[in-house]
Amino acid sequence: MTDAPPTTGLHHVTNVCTDMDETVAFYEDVLGWHTVKRTQNYDDPGTPHYYFSSTPAGEPGTNVTYFEYPESRGTPGAGASHHFAFGVPDEATLHEWRDHLKSHGVDVSPVKDRTYFKSVYFADPDGLVFELATQGPGFTYDEDDPGSEEIDPFERGYER
Repeated sequence: MTDAPPTTGLHHVTNVCTDMDETVAFYEDVLGWHTVKRTQNYDDPGTPHYYFSSTPAGEPGTNVTYFEYPESRGTPGAGASHHFAFGVPDEATLHEWRDHLKSHGVDVSPVKDRTYFKSVYFADPDGLVFELATQGPGFTYDEDDPGSEEIDPFERGYER
C-alpha cells in the first residue's frame, strides 16, 4: 500500500481531433452526449477545446474533451491512448448500443466476451477506439488460467 493522497476517480479525458465539427456531430448525433463547454486550449490559445458529457450538467467523471489540431492525424503509439471505455449496465443495453451505432453507419465489432465483462468496439471520426463495456461479472471474477486469452480490441470483423 502507498501513502499517496486519495483521488476521487477519473475526472475527464482529453483527446485530439482533426475536425471539431465532425467530433461534435459524433458526440451529439451518434452518442447522444451534450456539448457542455466550448473554450480554447489555455496552453495553446486559439486552439478550440470542447467538453462533451454524458449528462447535461457535465459533472466531473462524465466528460471527454477535445483539442482541435487539423494536421495532427497520426499513428497511435507510446504516449497515446490505446482506447477508452464507457460503461453500460448490462448485456441487453450493450446490444441496443450496437444496433444504434450500426443504424448511424458506425463500424462496430460483434459483442466480445472479455471474461470480466462483455463489450463492443468502434471508432470516432479520427479513428480513436471506443469500447462500451458491461458492469458484470466484474473484476472479482477469476479466470481459470489468468492471462491465457489474448485480447485485441483492434481485431476486425466490424459490421455496419
